[in-house]
Amino acid sequence: MWADEAALDAAARRLGEWEKGITDRAARAKTLSSQVQALSGTARSADHLVEVTVDSSGALVALRLDERTRQQPAARTAAQILATTKAAQADLLRQVTAVATGTLGDDDPTAQAVVDSYRRRLDADTDAPDDHR
Repeated sequence: MWADEAALDAAARRLGEWEKGITDRAARAKTLSSQVQALSGTARSADHLVEVTVDSSGALVALRLDERTRQQPAARTAAQILATTKAAQADLLRQVTAVATGTLGDDDPTAQAVVDSYRRRLDADTDAPDDHR
């Protein structure tokens, strides 16, 4: 089938390199996934009355309110919680970007897709009003 051994060896080498490339990419993707799952974002309001932590999906998992929040209108505290949550999600996005580009490379399309996915999801979560409540 093969005209000569050199062509057969070259094809086998290319196939081996292709397989190794796929294996390496799969290992880096698994590493990226586990690193991203371990991330959380945290932010504190400028006056240190509100501190928010979000998990790797951007969901609120911890909220700390200083006792001084009792001395301000509830609407101000609510606004601070929302703004600080958005800042914590921005912190998460910065970390996801650093991990994705550090693991896969700045120009890697998969890294960019992961970052873009987080950016779209977090922007949608923080910019869209919850009109149905």
